[in-house]
Amino acid sequence: MRVDHVVYAAENDGARETAARLAERLGVEAVDGGVHPRFGTRNVILPLREDRFLEVVEVLDHPASDKAPFGQVVRARSEAGGGWLGWVVSTEDITEQEERLGRAAVDGNRHRPDGVELRWKQLGIKGLQADPQLPFFIQWADDAPHPSSVGDTTVALTSLEIAGDPDRVREWLGIDEDFGTDGIAFDFVSPRGTPGLMSVTFETPEGPVTL
Repeated sequence: MRVDHVVYAAENDGARETAARLAERLGVEAVDGGVHPRFGTRNVILPLREDRFLEVVEVLDHPASDKAPFGQVVRARSEAGGGWLGWVVSTEDITEQEERLGRAAVDGNRHRPDGVELRWKQLGIKGLQADPQLPFFIQWADDAPHPSSVGDTTVALTSLEIAGDPDRVREWLGIDEDFGTDGIAFDFVSPRGTPGLMSVTFETPEGPVTL
């Protein structure tokens, strides 16, 4: 289990413009990711080193966005002005998380503009809805490239600042060890309102950048 990507909900001008601003701050190229038909959303990818990425996502005017929990959380965050939605951990066998949490993963897919289909299973969006400090889980299909493969980059994700309780997050993840493994540092601060992902720091050729 490892930190896979971070998710940013589009601001009022949509995913492409939001992603362009973030990409300029980081010095990377934003890449159109495609539509999530099951969730009623679409994304733009900012590829990062070490098989990670920043996902900028927006909700579509589509019936799925009203029914799917992922579409619901994206809509709510964007309607509040956009910003950090959450963080995601990848696992090689999501059935372990299904058994531990007592719920089933859902299938996701999207076609990139070049026609390549990405497929995955994800779990934990309802946990994110109830408690935004919690990550959700993803298992990528073995026969498709990782989303970070869409472009070259020298930018790396280095730390997450989370308003919340590290013990609660450990319980959700089912781990006992300290955070900060896998090259990512975690800084937990006491919530002054709704808990959740507050900021993310990246290492760029120009030095650290915090968004």
